[in-house]
Amino acid sequence: MITFVSGGARSGKSAVAEQRVRATSSARGVACYYLATARAGDAEMARRIDRHRRERGEGWITLEAPLDLPGALERVTPGSAVLLDCLTLWASQAMFEAGLDASEGRAMLARTLGEARRRALDLVVVSNDLNEDVPPRHAVARRYLAFLQALHRDLAREADRVIEVVAGQAIDWKGGDG
Repeated sequence: MITFVSGGARSGKSAVAEQRVRATSSARGVACYYLATARAGDAEMARRIDRHRRERGEGWITLEAPLDLPGALERVTPGSAVLLDCLTLWASQAMFEAGLDASEGRAMLARTLGEARRRALDLVVVSNDLNEDVPPRHAVARRYLAFLQALHRDLAREADRVIEVVAGQAIDWKGGDG
């Protein structure tokens, strides 16, 4: 199963996603994997990564995956529960560090989702919804937002479940449990 969890920055989406992965792991008796896309490039990011690790607690197998998401999933035990956090950072690294264009990024996301299905993973993907405002004036920012939103549309179409988190509250948009 593939679940897409989106929401604004610091909306509580990681906590919602972590709870879902832990519940799946417990119900199935499988491992919890955390695919970390963030890099500690500065002190603030290092603190955020450390805080997320502490809040997650024990019992997670962490794989660093700043760019090669399909390759990281190849290292996950089939049938496991996986949290990919977050697609927003991955997209910025794919675009600005690896130089991928939107079609290459979308192809890599498609390979990632295909690998998750092939390995019968319960994959939960977290991403920030950054397109809630007027388009930015800066051309590079507009290009990045277009790239990220294309990924979001593809992911939402392919996901079995789509959840938006607002103020810590999960709102099901597709495939809810109810």
